[in-house]
Amino acid sequence: MGRIAGRFPRVEPRLRAGRLVLGLLSDLPRKNCWTIAEWVGESTPHAMQHLLCRASWDADAVRDDVREYVVEHLHDEAAVLVVDETGDLKKGTRTVGVQRQYTGTAGRIENSQVAVYLVYAGERGHAAVDRELYIPRSWTCDPDRCRAAGLSEDTVFATKPELARTMIERFLDAGHRVGWVTGDEVYGGNPRLRAALQERGIGYVLAMACSAEVPTSAGKFHADVLARKVPKRAWQKLSAGRGAKGQRFYDWAVIELAEVAPGHHQPLVRRNRSTGELAYYRCHSTASASLATLVRVAGSRWRVEETFQSEKGLAGLDEHQVRRYPSWARWVTLAMLAHAFLAVVRADEHAHRPTPDNLISLTCNEICRLFISVVVRPVHGPAHRLSWSAWRRSHQARSRASHYRRQV
Repeated sequence: MGRIAGRFPRVEPRLRAGRLVLGLLSDLPRKNCWTIAEWVGESTPHAMQHLLCRASWDADAVRDDVREYVVEHLHDEAAVLVVDETGDLKKGTRTVGVQRQYTGTAGRIENSQVAVYLVYAGERGHAAVDRELYIPRSWTCDPDRCRAAGLSEDTVFATKPELARTMIERFLDAGHRVGWVTGDEVYGGNPRLRAALQERGIGYVLAMACSAEVPTSAGKFHADVLARKVPKRAWQKLSAGRGAKGQRFYDWAVIELAEVAPGHHQPLVRRNRSTGELAYYRCHSTASASLATLVRVAGSRWRVEETFQSEKGLAGLDEHQVRRYPSWARWVTLAMLAHAFLAVVRADEHAHRPTPDNLISLTCNEICRLFISVVVRPVHGPAHRLSWSAWRRSHQARSRASHYRRQV
């Protein structure tokens, strides 16, 4: 919290932001301004709501601090940037960016809010370093709706790959260097994102659909057609990295093409060893890259799923109950900071305290549990609990009376 202290002009919001971060790391079953305010010992949720809605502090500057913190402590020369989106299911139509749209969280079209994240993934650990909220056309075409949600008047529609490009360029413009970017088909299918990465000299391993066209010296072919031409001897069994059940082994094959554009372009195919299911990737690098390198980068994409799982399960990333964009940006940024703290502590523990053979290494879940229970655990007496009970019931009574008046 000392790292971001200078982003708060007044001491009160700075201290309250620290309490909110502790609340995000707590073991509360639900995390919002009400539950966190009670947990940290405040008498009402008004101050926490003020911190998210009206207090003077720069969430984008704190986002930059989170990025610097992650890169400093998890620095890895072979690190990969992973781009992906995640959705939060929402009710109603007033929450910024919400509409009926596909979200992987539910696996179907739902009323939801979707954001794109940039994750720094290295050998020491992984954490989100940037975020951008996806604002659908149904919003950008309605200036009044955008203004009511706290969006700037110059907000224009941007696709998810365009948001990813913005974050990647912001990372590079901050003076950081990374060799590779990876992402799913949404990003692999966007030629502008691929061209931007090539211009910056950044390699990529981006997923593509089986029907995607791959240019060769003999013309364009669909990815699945090229895969059928791969001889049996070209497949190699390689691990895409360690998973929850051990190494993730697949069969891999890279298709060498006569160069039709600057750099090295190599379609990559992954085959499931049990089902035979195929997955396809577009690969580009300024220098020739080995199959093992391409597989390592492709396997890094799973790190983003682990990051989302930890940020949502441990740091309340998706539990915000806010409608306007400034409040969303502040909540999400502080949740990223909370998770980054866990990732950095985990990396330091692994580096400086070897784990005995009869124990598994410390996980972010266990670090969070120990930190809250041993270091932070707040203790409040019955008077505090009863006061909050009275406040909740009073607020609910006012809400019920207002609802009844509207019905009349």
